[in-house]
Amino acid sequence: MDISKIKVVAMDLDGTLTQHKQPMIPEVREALNALSKKYKLVMAGAGQVMRIFNQMEQYPIDIIGNYGLQYGKYNLESGQIELKRDLVFPCDRASVDERVTILRKKYGMEEYRGENVAYHPSGCVTFPCLGTKALQEDKLAYDPDRSKRRAIYQDVCQVFSDYTVFIGGSSSFDMAPKPYDKRYALELYCQENGYTHENLVYIGDDYGPGGNDESVYKSDFPYLTIDDYRTFPQVVKILL
Repeated sequence: MDISKIKVVAMDLDGTLTQHKQPMIPEVREALNALSKKYKLVMAGAGQVMRIFNQMEQYPIDIIGNYGLQYGKYNLESGQIELKRDLVFPCDRASVDERVTILRKKYGMEEYRGENVAYHPSGCVTFPCLGTKALQEDKLAYDPDRSKRRAIYQDVCQVFSDYTVFIGGSSSFDMAPKPYDKRYALELYCQENGYTHENLVYIGDDYGPGGNDESVYKSDFPYLTIDDYRTFPQVVKILL
């Protein structure tokens, strides 16, 4: 990474800036404020733009959501996010349901609570190993080190070859219509805003096999790894 060429700092949210679905702690907010004085800041998330914006307590930042299917720009005058892209892909629910059912039978996941699959308005899909209404304590205990899902990850990718597949949350697989993933989303961002890859550094915690930051980690974008959101101020010192 050539720091002298960095113009944009892009980052993940949960695990990087915050605990899962929690607001930022003051120390992280202060570090973001310091970065904003030198760089353009961009959030690259897996969730919807408005959910991310509200979790960040409406912090002034542009937000890429749904792996690039959504893109919102912060309006300084209004203090709000304006959606510039909000794509919706068709989903063949019968085909998805059939494929998930096949995987459940193959790997002994036929008992579950709620629905077989969670469908999202964007066309993204979640395969919840324990079902859509699984108890939180069961989800947390299911696969804490991701070893169960990593063992079948390549098979899930093959069965869902028309999707980009991620090991999501504590007990699920998240899927976005190809070619959308965070690397592709950041490539679009650079093209739309006149940046090269060497102008953007990404910070993320989910860079292991199947993680939703892995595609960026393996790309030519400069990358700073983080394993505990509370260390964010220390991780970004190199940029300040």
